[in-house]
Amino acid sequence: MLLGQVDALSANIDDLTARIAEHIDNIPAAAAPHIDNRDVDDLNVDDPNADPATVPLSVVARLDEIAGIGVHAAQVIIAEVGLDMAQFPTAAHLVSWTKLSPRTIQSGPRSRSGKTGKGNPYLKGVLGEAATGAAKTDTFLGERYRRLVRRRGKQRALVAVSRSILVIVWHLLNDPDARFVDLGSDDYTKRLDPNRKTCDLVRQLQTFGHDVTLTPAA
Repeated sequence: MLLGQVDALSANIDDLTARIAEHIDNIPAAAAPHIDNRDVDDLNVDDPNADPATVPLSVVARLDEIAGIGVHAAQVIIAEVGLDMAQFPTAAHLVSWTKLSPRTIQSGPRSRSGKTGKGNPYLKGVLGEAATGAAKTDTFLGERYRRLVRRRGKQRALVAVSRSILVIVWHLLNDPDARFVDLGSDDYTKRLDPNRKTCDLVRQLQTFGHDVTLTPAA
């Protein structure tokens, strides 16, 4: 009997999933960007050697390219945020509306971090799941989580990654032609200024009373 209930619930889930996908497909703004006739010959979507970044995708497919986000998460985001970003002039407006902006509570000379707020529970929930998934990947978002969790703890690191994912979502929804490009897990290392890092390390050693002499490597 229990197996029958599981099968029935699974069938209902499959039916609802198909209906959600159908409703989203019927939204003109959710479809892949229109290709002019003059560009069709230059863009062969069936060519195995074609650059995937040049193939137009629907909104769900473009959101699905973000680390941690799947088709279901993309559908929830579209349902809760919509496709018209005119109501959110900047990504910061969307982040603030979702209650993912960092808050600082100040009392006299002291300040501390406050809770982000409740916000939309469905949107925050799916972003939290996406952040958890992204944290396990070898991507920019995964490295961002690993860098933050050492200093800020798991919960705050996940909130920060959720915020980063939402900013990416805003840019993709704001520009129908935009595609997600992962910066790579080594982005932080590539952006690091060696000279500045060297000066910081030398200053730290000098603070502890060491006399530092720099010798160029062979």
